[in-house]
Amino acid sequence: MAGSSRHRVAVLALDQVQPMELGMPFQTFGMHERRYEVILCGRTAGPVETISGWPVVTPHGLDQVVTADTVIVPAYGGFQQDTPPDATDDVADALREAHARGARIATICTGAFALATTGLLDGKRATTHWLFTDELARRHPRIEVDPGVLYVDTGSLITSAGVASGIDLCLHLLRRDCGAATATAVARGIVAAPHRDGGQAQYVTHPAAPPDRSELSATLEWALHRLDAPLTVADLAAHAAVSERTFARTFTAQLGVSPIRWLTAARISRARELLETTDASVDHIGRACGLGTPANFRHHFRQATGTTPTDYRRTFSAR
Repeated sequence: MAGSSRHRVAVLALDQVQPMELGMPFQTFGMHERRYEVILCGRTAGPVETISGWPVVTPHGLDQVVTADTVIVPAYGGFQQDTPPDATDDVADALREAHARGARIATICTGAFALATTGLLDGKRATTHWLFTDELARRHPRIEVDPGVLYVDTGSLITSAGVASGIDLCLHLLRRDCGAATATAVARGIVAAPHRDGGQAQYVTHPAAPPDRSELSATLEWALHRLDAPLTVADLAAHAAVSERTFARTFTAQLGVSPIRWLTAARISRARELLETTDASVDHIGRACGLGTPANFRHHFRQATGTTPTDYRRTFSAR
């Protein structure tokens, strides 16, 4: 994202495109127009039928997909046929060519089926809406399909689950490009959760026992204002006024992650913001976010981001 030129995001609308997923990249990246140019593409310029029955008009064709920096393929209904009409050779060829030129390709929901036809996902983890993960695995047995996560990032290929996880995907890409502070500001603007870990569960199989979601949300908010404290599951359960065992079971059922994993992710997210927006020392930030010793902070930070706190600050603080 360095330099003055804007990063071009091509959103590829295939036959029977889902309107909600189609709009997500424009809503998220479009709020940061200084860095991104978002364009709408189809197989050719012209009308594309949506799954709702009305068309959208794409100003660009596949030639603009090939030259984009990021290509996003939203959900589309045509994947349900064994030979989807829009996952034909021209689309697969364009996605392969874009990827070979260095573009990253991301999919929302059933958009993964179009990417799967390229062969680029073979041997890699991927996901899609949980209703269709079995079908994706059946058609493309070389892909390691993970049905239980919100999104999978393999570097240049990113796949996400259904509907709202498309917002998580876009915010994740913003975070990769521009840092946590920018992604959080955009999330606040669209009234979305600033950060949902890609490893969270797609859905809850069984209704959770009390406390209800409002009580759990109050405890999460309470914890976010005390990340510098040595919080435990017992502390969280006490605030929710339930037993530790009930709280842990309810928490995992509703959020798809354990309380400790959620706390660690929240602390890392806060640390990223402080590294970007303050001049506080790395050691001070580690303590302020409840990550303990400098060694412990570096360990958890590298595990979550793939880099050190110092290198992260060097990359993002000037932005």
